[in-house]
Amino acid sequence: MTQPLTFVILSTGINTFKEIRSALQEAEGGARLLAGGDDHEQVYEQIVHLRPSAAVITLGPNLEQGLALIERLTNEAVPTALICAAQDASPELILRSMRAGAREFLRLPIIREEFITVIARTAEFCSTRVETPKKKGRMIAVFSSKGGCGTTFMATNLAAAINQPTVLVDLNLQAGDLPLFLGVEAKYSIADLVENRVRMDDSLLSSYVTPYSSTLALMAAPREADSADDIEPEHIFEALERLRERYDYVVLDPQHTFDAITLAALDQADDIVLVLTLDIPAIRSAQRSLEIFDRLGYPRKKVRVVVNRWSKQIDLDLRHVEKFLGEPVVGFVPSDYQPVVNSINLGQPLVLSDSTSKISTEIKRIATTLLGVGTAVVEAQPQRRGLLGSIFGGQRRAGSARTIEVTETLHPSISR
Repeated sequence: MTQPLTFVILSTGINTFKEIRSALQEAEGGARLLAGGDDHEQVYEQIVHLRPSAAVITLGPNLEQGLALIERLTNEAVPTALICAAQDASPELILRSMRAGAREFLRLPIIREEFITVIARTAEFCSTRVETPKKKGRMIAVFSSKGGCGTTFMATNLAAAINQPTVLVDLNLQAGDLPLFLGVEAKYSIADLVENRVRMDDSLLSSYVTPYSSTLALMAAPREADSADDIEPEHIFEALERLRERYDYVVLDPQHTFDAITLAALDQADDIVLVLTLDIPAIRSAQRSLEIFDRLGYPRKKVRVVVNRWSKQIDLDLRHVEKFLGEPVVGFVPSDYQPVVNSINLGQPLVLSDSTSKISTEIKRIATTLLGVGTAVVEAQPQRRGLLGSIFGGQRRAGSARTIEVTETLHPSISR
């Protein structure tokens, strides 16, 4: 059965709006009105977000504004058939509307026979139109509910090790420092992407990320903490969807909380790399995170446990740890303080600055295991200012509306 056409209407007159709506309701095969109004910018946003089959744009006293809206939608390749409607049916206006991008012209007041013809042609156009499938890149969140486990280091190096078109996203919105780990100055941030998300195209999106190499870019957190106050979970959801349409891989570095922003990111992620260190507080925190993931309905295959700063000198039995967590550990990143600190201070991922180190080798192995991709790391980038140079030249964001609280249950102590 053919799906009914969906419509959005722009009309500055209530009577004209009612006339078009009534004609759509009586149309053969049915038509569904999704939204409408008299404000051009509002209707533009409705069309971009709802992606209706067609939009009826009436031209009245604000003739130029209506034509500009049609041209704007056409230039942005919005997959909606545009129908221009006006009382003035002069050849000049019809030609102008077609040049702007309208597919049909409808005379007002509506003549039933003409309306039926316009709707039939619109339905035929919509049925034969083939949209280019949008790319949907793989999204990986590197997460720990306990600070100090090295998630930012892990996220940065994992993103660099993938060596395919990848964007690294800093979701610590009020205290993000990923630019320091990459030794770059970020001119724009995710706040700019959110602010302009409705008008986003590939060119504008590319201008908001900070390039690091031919395969790695950064979407930075806002420079000013106050800029994060107006960012809502739905904004993050939409921004991440835009990024995964542009990149093969999206690597997220969220906050160490289960606030609404973090949950919006974790919900979207295809994989969650749960990072812990082999100390009792970190292990208990990881266990609580797994409980929350279960409550959120995440399949366990979505979560991969990685131990950071692993050492044979740590007196904990791995088998007991895995039994306590109920999950196998897929990676062990060894503890080696000096090269890690050096790479951070240089502002260069360790997998690039010292690609043969044990840490780099293990991170590349984890990337291959998790993603099933080759990780022939790109050449090291030219030396950058790094963390020290950036510093010499806030608080984490508090949990917002959607916060998960876990009732702690007693578990057997992990055997030492």
